[in-house]
Amino acid sequence: MTVFLFLLSPACLVVLIGESGVGKSNLLSRFTKNEFSHDSRTTIGVEFSTRTIQLDNFTIKAQIWDTAGLERYRAITSAYYRGAVGALLVYDISKHLTYESAERWLKELYDHADPHIVVMLVGNKRDLETLRTVPSEEAKDFADKKGLMFMETSALDSTNVEVAFHEVLAAIHKKVASREVTRGSISAVTISNPLGPTSEAQEERRGCCGSS
Repeated sequence: MTVFLFLLSPACLVVLIGESGVGKSNLLSRFTKNEFSHDSRTTIGVEFSTRTIQLDNFTIKAQIWDTAGLERYRAITSAYYRGAVGALLVYDISKHLTYESAERWLKELYDHADPHIVVMLVGNKRDLETLRTVPSEEAKDFADKKGLMFMETSALDSTNVEVAFHEVLAAIHKKVASREVTRGSISAVTISNPLGPTSEAQEERRGCCGSS
């Protein structure tokens, strides 16, 4: 299956990126299955899961890809950026090196993804507050300077996991609805009137981020 096929599927493609061990897989499983694994293994290549949510009377189906953080998988995972309309750039608040690499991950994402992609910087493992090495204010300032959304989460105790994904999907929905973007992956997403009649033509045009 190719990235092009993913673009045709009725789901918003969102990628989780960041260093290995920051908790991307557990963020994915917490959001899509409400599960957490203490023995989470290192992701090989990419893995994905889906979840459908309701937002402003629209049904949004999110297809979320968990990409490997290890360098040897970088060529594989970067291919999945091209069709993405949203991204969560994750670091571990207790490991400053994972935060320091955020700018490199961001550059790689922008090198391959739609320039209008919605990106949120996510400081995960908020439950490790006593071991924190990345101040919230420092990360928020970085996010503000780069034009990113920002959130701190804990996949372990579920803190802000729902909020983070919902805010990213809401921002994607807003960009699509505004019709301000005329090129790229965001512009390829269509939404239908949730209150209007659904015709066969509307069914064919319906995109990933909204359906009645």
